[in-house]
Amino acid sequence: MDYGLFATFLAACFAAGATGAVFKPGAWYDSLAKPSWTPPNWLFPVAWTTLYLSMSFAAMRVAPLPGSGQGLAFWALQIALNTLWTPVFFGLRRMRDGFGVLVLLWLAVAATAVSFFRLDLIAGLLMLPYVAWVSVAGALNFTVWRMNPEVRPIG
Repeated sequence: MDYGLFATFLAACFAAGATGAVFKPGAWYDSLAKPSWTPPNWLFPVAWTTLYLSMSFAAMRVAPLPGSGQGLAFWALQIALNTLWTPVFFGLRRMRDGFGVLVLLWLAVAATAVSFFRLDLIAGLLMLPYVAWVSVAGALNFTVWRMNPEVRPIG
């Protein structure tokens, strides 16, 4: 295990996750109509910590391999989009735009997973829970947006 590579990828993940400390869901999100299948609030930090660890480990496995450039480029794109979603959705309260970011994020995560599978089976498998979570997040974002048509964005 290359602890330096792992720590670098994990630092990128926790930088993305730090947006959640700056743009907290809070009372605004609590007041929104949500579907019955909305995950409980305690699950989000548990899920994201687990996902950040697994995607960092996957990237660490792939990084030293020949031909990893495209997969790592997709990894960089997905973490950038991951970072963008929270300020768009919670900070600006732009649910439609947040959904657009999530569509792009899903595509980037799926492309990362496919690229990683081509290089390392374990790395590809480690990305599958992230694909699933972003799928649920996209469905939740879309449903909350549609259930709350009166909500206006900030700015």
